[in-house]
Amino acid sequence: MKAYEVNFDGLVGPTHNYAGLSFGNVASLSNAADFSNPKEAAKQGLAKMKALHDLGLKQAVLAPQERPDMAALRHLGFSGSDAQVLEKAAKTAPHILAACCSASSMWTANAATVSPSADTEDGRVHLTPANLANKFHRSLEHPTTERILKAIFRDESRFAVHSALPQGDHFGDEGAANHTRFCGDYGQPGVEFFVYGKQAFDASKPAPVRFPARQTLEASQAVARLHGLPESRVVFAQQNPNVIDQGVFHNDVIAVGNGNVHLFHEVAFLNKSEVLAELDHKFGGSLVNVEVKNSEVSVEDAVKSYLFNSQLVTLPSGRMAIIAPGECQENSRVWSFLQDLLTRDTPVKAVHIQDVKQSMRNGGGPACLRLRVALKEAELAAINPAVVMSDALFATLNTWVDKHYRDRLSLADLADPALLEECRQALDELTRILAMSSVYQFQR
Repeated sequence: MKAYEVNFDGLVGPTHNYAGLSFGNVASLSNAADFSNPKEAAKQGLAKMKALHDLGLKQAVLAPQERPDMAALRHLGFSGSDAQVLEKAAKTAPHILAACCSASSMWTANAATVSPSADTEDGRVHLTPANLANKFHRSLEHPTTERILKAIFRDESRFAVHSALPQGDHFGDEGAANHTRFCGDYGQPGVEFFVYGKQAFDASKPAPVRFPARQTLEASQAVARLHGLPESRVVFAQQNPNVIDQGVFHNDVIAVGNGNVHLFHEVAFLNKSEVLAELDHKFGGSLVNVEVKNSEVSVEDAVKSYLFNSQLVTLPSGRMAIIAPGECQENSRVWSFLQDLLTRDTPVKAVHIQDVKQSMRNGGGPACLRLRVALKEAELAAINPAVVMSDALFATLNTWVDKHYRDRLSLADLADPALLEECRQALDELTRILAMSSVYQFQR
């Protein structure tokens, strides 16, 4: 049966802003408090989805979170009417208000970890929402993420949507941003590669010292158990603590993989030789490793350009292409490397530049914006069809954005009760467009 890799991109929410909430993410911190443009951000995201759709790839949409998160603000002791809650939070705890307004769910590489049916013990596609325990603003996401995933992957005979792992540092889970699957064909068994930042139960093991390790080995192991993955087809590897301390907060900022190709920086992993040997052995000896030397692209340039946060995709022709942010073209060293890569004996034969500057300024590139789900033909037919990208859906969502989104947003605007009402009207309409049930708290 034919199988596809479907990219589920996060639709940027109406409260897209630059609050600098992500310690360890250089771009997020450096652009803190700048004005944002939610309308432009959403349209850039939609344009990327349409571009991949036009390339012949399978593309779908994940809805944003409900923001401001009024339930979280009330849980933290802010009381009164909605307007009063916003006013009190803005006056006494603006940092909490900013966190409860974050549109970070746009980065759906952090939404969940996905294991295709070809890999799992029970033959179902398994999805585990990430708890994102390391950052308060992101730890709020997983209950709604679970509801949204269940509204898309409804058939329990084909799909298993788990709840997130327990909160807390020991089981910090950042989802697919630290997970890669290698395979010969999307419908055949593959090797699932889990990358972690530290071992939470053993403080004697290596760990970063400047910035936090957001993914633990214990969380990765728990997800592998939940998904019923055989040990023979799983590899756990530790991210180099030194690169985490240089701003590489997820593995997808320093490495990317697709099919039989693994593109990674030479300092990405601790114990690199052992990691590559285990991957190659479990894959069957035919993994194409493309190691980027520091002399070609430095870690600093990788972080600035988000070279490795490009999407690596297989086109209908069977060749692979890199979907890179415009920042890669603007960096002469990175662009030179990409041009040289196309001449090498690898399946990668094209580079497509995509403008996602609104996302990049907040710390997320093309790969951050998508969750990859490998689906067999019958499984693809079983998902909610209303979320699958088409020319008609692209036009509808652009009209929806034009109707509901602001083109300028400051941190002070987050306390505006009118913004809350605008967001609720937008999301209520979106659930009808995407044929979802009442996934948001305000709809209940």
